[in-house]
Amino acid sequence: MAGSLNKVLLIGRLGADPEIKQMVNGKSVARLSLATSQSWKDKNTGEKKEKTEWHRIVVFNEGLVNVVQQYLKKGAQIYVEGQLTTRKWKDEQTGQDKYSTEIVIQGYNSSLTMLGSGNSSGGIANDTNQSSSSNNDDMSQISNDMDDEIPF
Repeated sequence: MAGSLNKVLLIGRLGADPEIKQMVNGKSVARLSLATSQSWKDKNTGEKKEKTEWHRIVVFNEGLVNVVQQYLKKGAQIYVEGQLTTRKWKDEQTGQDKYSTEIVIQGYNSSLTMLGSGNSSGGIANDTNQSSSSNNDDMSQISNDMDDEIPF
């Protein structure tokens, strides 16, 4: 179908350490649980309210799986770009069909970026070039350079 787009952009914190699994083909896959939150002030009571959404992130790119395994821990803040995918599976206990919606990071139009606080390094990993860096000084410089180029 021409003119359609399946793209998800999220910034959030990991609710647990990443889970790394081996697939049948021998490649690794990483599963992340990402929390995004929004807060607001109730107009009637003035009370601060907050709502948290949980997202399942699945990383298939071997290079990114290695970065996830090495550097990401519970509480780390990340930015992800991926696609929504709904997976159908059968519940072994009830025999009923079940569905899971996940954000998949795979291919040239997906990325994962580690953000500042909450993790041990400030490295960046993009699915496009499968690169990563653990040198905090280099990454800080890249981040500062990018800030200088923002036109507003």
